[in-house]
Amino acid sequence: MKLFSYILVYRKFLLIAFTLLVLLPLPIILRTKEAECAYVLFVVAIFWLTEALPLSVTALLPGLMFPLFGIIPSKTVASSYFKDFHLLLIGVICLATSIEKWNLHRRIALRMVMMVGVNPAWLTLGFMSSTAFLSMWLSNTSTAAMVMPIAEAVSQQIMSAEAEVEATQMTYFNGSTNNGLEIDESVNGEETNESKEKTKPVPGHSNDTEKNSSKMEVEQNAGTGNKYRTEKDHMMCKLMCLCIAYSSTIGGLTTITGTSTNLIFAEHFNIRYPDCRCINFGSWFMLTFPAAIIILLLSWIWLQWLFLGFNVKEMFKCGKTKTFRQKACAEVIKQEYQKLGPIRSQEIVTLVLFLVMALLWFSRDPGFISGWSVLFSEYLGFVTDSTVALLVGLLFFLIPAKTLTKTTPTGEIIAFDYSPLITWKEFQSFMPWDIAILVGGGFALADGCEISGLSKWIGNKLSPLGSLPLWLIILLSSLIVTSLTEVASNPATITLLLPILSPLAEAIHVNPLYILLPSTLCTSFAFLLPVANPPNAIVFSYGHLKVIDMVKAGLGINIVGVAVVMLGIFTWIVPMFDLNTYPSWAPSLINQTMP
Repeated sequence: MKLFSYILVYRKFLLIAFTLLVLLPLPIILRTKEAECAYVLFVVAIFWLTEALPLSVTALLPGLMFPLFGIIPSKTVASSYFKDFHLLLIGVICLATSIEKWNLHRRIALRMVMMVGVNPAWLTLGFMSSTAFLSMWLSNTSTAAMVMPIAEAVSQQIMSAEAEVEATQMTYFNGSTNNGLEIDESVNGEETNESKEKTKPVPGHSNDTEKNSSKMEVEQNAGTGNKYRTEKDHMMCKLMCLCIAYSSTIGGLTTITGTSTNLIFAEHFNIRYPDCRCINFGSWFMLTFPAAIIILLLSWIWLQWLFLGFNVKEMFKCGKTKTFRQKACAEVIKQEYQKLGPIRSQEIVTLVLFLVMALLWFSRDPGFISGWSVLFSEYLGFVTDSTVALLVGLLFFLIPAKTLTKTTPTGEIIAFDYSPLITWKEFQSFMPWDIAILVGGGFALADGCEISGLSKWIGNKLSPLGSLPLWLIILLSSLIVTSLTEVASNPATITLLLPILSPLAEAIHVNPLYILLPSTLCTSFAFLLPVANPPNAIVFSYGHLKVIDMVKAGLGINIVGVAVVMLGIFTWIVPMFDLNTYPSWAPSLINQTMP
């Protein structure tokens, strides 16, 4: 028993040592560059999947092991860790820092929710739409962390409103009156200590009747441990949590900067196929936006039906008087928005810079017309999306946000400096350096596979898959990626598989985009488990969900996501990139695989 406890304590150390030793015969016995690179690849893959070491620390192993095996010199492999991707990431994080610093994200989210109304179904769609829109520009994690408290406040307010309705009915039947039902206190956080102690799950109100009603409810539920008044309240809380988690992931599909997996794919693709020049911000948006809209709507229908039912007649009934529940919900959203006050100049400048960045991205090389990149036709390929991101990102450090003043010994207040929209310290607190290192390790791994010849070897071994129907190959690769990303981080999954899937496409003489695009999009479909995705973990921490709830809901959305991606890859995406022909910019391995 004591030995087992020691093994449990040092399990990660033992796993690291076991992996390194068990795989060691591979380079020692075969003594080829392909085998040595495969050893590094297997070690990194196992460490990424098990997280025996932090992901970013594991990503540094190629920088250590490739020079030791004589695959890539140290100076060369070091350059793989900083690419065009990192410059793009820096510019995007500057934007995200300013948006969150000046609360522009909250204003956008609350305004969009106010626009759709207070019907539970439409309210859910409003939260999903605003969350998806924000996650196009912010990280999925920060979007979920920002929107979830708002959704939680609305859910609690709905339950509180229903408690007041029942309290009113009780006092009416008892012959007493209730002089007004107010919901201001729970929003402003001014409820009394007595109310907080008696009704922790439901925000309290100032009138005594509601306190007594809430006290009675808590006493009734104390024996069962149920913190919800009704099963419908519990379902509403589950629905709110999952709609935030899933829409924050779905929205990130639509832009290259929306999620790290998109960025990793774009950089890998542009490095491996430099003559293509077909993947940029505009082309990516046009191919993924329809898919994201379809997935978002189908996910909304699925979650609504799963937890609250989907009553179409009730949803579209016009002229219906709002219930107290709906009025309470609308009030809490309105008051949350009013707390932000009038829009400030810093928010306006941030919004303008955001629009400028998006406009420059879309118009650089839209494809169907000439973009502004033709102004630099003499230096074709020099200007990229990262150039735009850096240009706008630097402006956040230059544009004044407010004046700094000080008081002189004579009592006079004078200005002595100004503060920009963001500072370097604020930028550093938002910059995901771990993702930057992780992606760099993936690039180094891909370079090692290419230089050692491992990619060509894998392609030759996978060439028999060319006898299978193309749709089946794409479906199998998508399902494998979707399953793997549930137990491994999304960036690690896509970083590991891209060097394998690219040679596969070349070996079977299929446009690489046919396999790489759906696999990349499916990497984001980590909906089943709380640990599969940071947004999942954030909403799970609120305590409304069980693992089985997430599995049931996520399984349906996984199926929807894979189906929509398959639909897109064989319909509107085909003419965009001429997928039915093998491109001249991709190398062909078909001759090498023939006897």
